[in-house]
Amino acid sequence: MTENNDTTDAPTRRDYLKYGLAVGTGGLLAGCSSGESTETTEPADKDTATATATDTAAETTTETTTQTSTDTPYMVSMAPAGEVTFESVPETWAAYSGDYADMAVALGQADGITGIGGADRYYTGIYDELPGVNIDRNTVESNPEIRTKEQFYELESDIHFYDPQMLVNWFDWDPADLEEIRENVAPFFANLIFRREDAWHDYRYYTLYQAFEKVAAAFQREERFRAFEQLHEAFLADIQSRMPPASERPTVMLTYEATNEPSTFSPYRLNDRGTSKKQWRDLGVGDALAGTGIDGLSTTDRGELDYENLLEVDPDVLLIRGHERKTPQEFRDTVLGYMAEHSVGSQLTAVQNGQVYRGGYLYQGPIHNLFLTERAAKQLYPETFGDVTVDDELFDRDRLARIITDGADSG
Repeated sequence: MTENNDTTDAPTRRDYLKYGLAVGTGGLLAGCSSGESTETTEPADKDTATATATDTAAETTTETTTQTSTDTPYMVSMAPAGEVTFESVPETWAAYSGDYADMAVALGQADGITGIGGADRYYTGIYDELPGVNIDRNTVESNPEIRTKEQFYELESDIHFYDPQMLVNWFDWDPADLEEIRENVAPFFANLIFRREDAWHDYRYYTLYQAFEKVAAAFQREERFRAFEQLHEAFLADIQSRMPPASERPTVMLTYEATNEPSTFSPYRLNDRGTSKKQWRDLGVGDALAGTGIDGLSTTDRGELDYENLLEVDPDVLLIRGHERKTPQEFRDTVLGYMAEHSVGSQLTAVQNGQVYRGGYLYQGPIHNLFLTERAAKQLYPETFGDVTVDDELFDRDRLARIITDGADSG
């Protein structure tokens, strides 16, 4: 965005936007430095039923944010950034990951994107199903890996949806680097929520919709957020009312292996509260690894399982991440096709029943989550919701698009 070139001493729009850190920053700069893992999740800390109930409650008790006039300064607080004061609504933004980028799109702010930290994991194809909703892929692809000070200066965004602690601990930023960008460009405003395993993340976490509400407050789009939240709650209530009883639900194993001919698999645990597995918690599935002593993939645990290990667990449903660019049929033709011909893999119950599926996005925002929950319901309960390769819709695309583009919910 072009800076105000007036020669008066009055503070400019960017002066107000850039002052981000005010209070509530305890522990902000603590933690060790480590590289970003490829695909990770936090260790198990509770059983699936407890996690599901707790998360559902948290989703429906988000913090209240008062909407203010956009022509006066307003303040939004979010850990670990603390209180951020805005003189006017941010017009341009950069996000590290697809979850926060998707939140901005959901609030009708797609035109403001300047770049993203990881374009390879920002899946935008689902926007094609929503009339009037799109994002400029040229901008995304022109700035696909934003994580250096020089890049932040070049883009001059009005707000950065980056957890500042992540920049310190994944990319070796210094505290002075964070302060420099806050002072000279714009504030950081995000919380790493896709997993809950990092030792340095010793401040509060947010559920998907709690974080979404914070972003809505930053953009002054609280009414649009509430319409989106209502659609989500109604959709989830309908799905959950039609699910089979717990005793009849499948056991599920979530793994990562990005090749078409997998030989080993990195395990995840489902019984955690990171947003990357929200759909599985909401659908009440059992974690096939519960009680096995196998921990999930993490920064410090890179263990893999072979087919013999999988056969010992033998889940009803096997989910494999790393194939989100494939269609359901392409995945079945390649990955499932290979496993069906494997001497040991072919013995897996999930392979024999054709219940090996793509495992979903690592970074999912509110639009993503609706589509991924619909897909997961079909993967887990095809008798109720239809086969995943069929285009049966479980929520109203037009209604969703109206909320995103117009802020109106006529559903």
